[in-house]
Amino acid sequence: MKQLKGIIPPIVTPFNKSEELDEAALRKQIRFMLDIGVDGVCVGGSTGQGYTLSLDELRRLVEVTADEVGGKVPVVAGIIANSTYDLIARAKAVREFNVAALQVTPTYYIFKPDDKSILDHFKAVTEAVDIPVIIYNVVRWNILSADLLVRIFLKVPGVLGVKQSGGEIKLLADLLINAPKDKLIFTAQDALLYPSFMIGAHGSISANAAAVPSACLALWDAVKAGDHEIALELHKRLLRFWNTITGDNMPACVKYALNLQGCPSGPPRRPMPDATPEQRAAIKPALKHLLDYVSAEAAKSGGRRAAKK
Repeated sequence: MKQLKGIIPPIVTPFNKSEELDEAALRKQIRFMLDIGVDGVCVGGSTGQGYTLSLDELRRLVEVTADEVGGKVPVVAGIIANSTYDLIARAKAVREFNVAALQVTPTYYIFKPDDKSILDHFKAVTEAVDIPVIIYNVVRWNILSADLLVRIFLKVPGVLGVKQSGGEIKLLADLLINAPKDKLIFTAQDALLYPSFMIGAHGSISANAAAVPSACLALWDAVKAGDHEIALELHKRLLRFWNTITGDNMPACVKYALNLQGCPSGPPRRPMPDATPEQRAAIKPALKHLLDYVSAEAAKSGGRRAAKK
């Protein structure tokens, strides 16, 4: 199993017209990602509308994903739960599959636990199942501070790292200088992937990676190679694209972008609306502007990861 690092798309969950899991489309999406060369896949996250999935649906989603991946890259199972009880039940439901880590949110309902309760929440799941945990720091009114996250890292060995999404980039920067060196700090700052990589993020588990994996891989590779002229141009085009998909129906917009790349993903699960005509009209040219550049640079460099359009 490869190390968890690099570009790990939090893939969308394909649904059919009845809003049930479309396993054939899921397998096709995973092959799409593997053909591009992603470093791992994450299922059941925010982009995958994981908060709408039943326990049985999550279990099947992870089972099919692990089967289709076949050990080629790590699989991260997203768990969005509002109680420690539900968190442990969902973790136990997926533990039999080849899962490299659990991506776990803090609780998200309006009542915010104190710091000790949050620490105990993550500790409980690491004691219940032998799977490393990546904290998904995304809940707007329950953003975990850098100090608390470092405290969790030190007191809960089963916590592997964090996916830093909510809050400003300074929180990510503080984590990168204060966290123990063996912990992984992933960025989900979609508008700022380039500076995130520049200051040392270990990779990205972000919506942009789900929507345009070839572009995110090209950016990651360019930063690692020191090709900052290319990286800056990719950043500009990625930002323009991100500005067309971000919003309250972002997963639906990611699905539309994937559809344009020959990877049908079905509708979003209601009550989330589909991408509007106005959103589609903005996404299409921004996607082309981005992927044309990725393709051109890949053709010039003969890079290891081919752009898919």
